[in-house]
Amino acid sequence: MDLRQLKYFVAVAETRNFTRASERLHMAQPPLSRQIQLLEEELGVTLLLRNSRPLRLTEAGRVFYEQSLQILSRVDQLVHTTRQIGLNQRQTLSIGFVASTLYGGLPALMRKLRHQYPEVDLQTVELTSMQQLEALKSGRIDVGFGRIRLNDASVQRTVLREEQLALAIPPSSDLASSDKAVSLKKVQGQKLIVYPKEPRPSFADHVLHLLHDHSVRPAEVYEAGEIQAALGLVAADSGLCLIPTSARLRNDLHYRLIEEAQATSPIILTHRMNDQAWYIEAIKSLVADM
Repeated sequence: MDLRQLKYFVAVAETRNFTRASERLHMAQPPLSRQIQLLEEELGVTLLLRNSRPLRLTEAGRVFYEQSLQILSRVDQLVHTTRQIGLNQRQTLSIGFVASTLYGGLPALMRKLRHQYPEVDLQTVELTSMQQLEALKSGRIDVGFGRIRLNDASVQRTVLREEQLALAIPPSSDLASSDKAVSLKKVQGQKLIVYPKEPRPSFADHVLHLLHDHSVRPAEVYEAGEIQAALGLVAADSGLCLIPTSARLRNDLHYRLIEEAQATSPIILTHRMNDQAWYIEAIKSLVADM
C-alpha cells in the first residue's frame, strides 16, 4: 500500500464513479480499477459495492476513506511545513471562525498568539461550523472556532466554554420592560428570528432544538442570513432573537439573559484528528490562561 493508492481510492470514493475518478486523476480507467482491486486484496476486505449506481462504500470503505483523508492531509501539511523551513519562510496558521466568536474571546486570543508567536503569520477565514469541517479536511484551515457540536470521525472537538444565551428584544415589546433574566417560555407564541439560514445544521438549529426541548413553540420562525441581519430585523420590530451574550451589539435593542441553565452556546475548538502540531496545545494553553 502506498500514498498513490490512497489518492486513487479517495478519488473513487468522492466521485462514486471510476470514469469520473480516472478523469480527475488524469489516468486511464483500467489501471485505476486494478489499483483499487489490489488495495482490497491487500486489506482483505471489500471497500466498494460495485454493483450499485453510483458506487457505494462499504462500512470498511467509509472508515478507510476517512482515515485516508487524514493521512493525505498530514502528508500535505508535512510537505508544506518542510518546504517553509527549508526556504526559511514564515509559518502560516489559518484559523476558521463563525462570526459570533468575534464578539467573544477570539480577538483577544488572536492578539496573544501574535504577541507570543511573532514569527507566525495568522490568517483568518469566516466560515460556518459546517464549512469548517470541510476546510479542515481539505487543509484550507488548521483550526476552527465554531458553535455547533458536529460529529465527524476525522475532526476532534474541544469545548472551550459554554456561553449564556440572551434574548434580543425590540424596545416596543412588553418584554423590554424589565432587565431581569427571562425564561425561554416567554418565546411561546412570539415571532422568532434565527440565523444563519444556511448551510445547516447551524446555530439556528441549536436554538430551535433548545426551544423544542423546553416545549416552546414560536408563532412564526423567520430565518436570517447572518447575525447582523437577524438583529436588524429585531430592531425593525419583526420578532425576537436568541443570541450569545457576547453578541449584544446594537444599542437600539433591549437584552435579557435567559434564566435556564441549559440555555447556552458552546465555543468549540476543532482540528484534524490526531493533529500533534504545536499550535493545538498553544491555543488551548492561551485559552486556559484567558
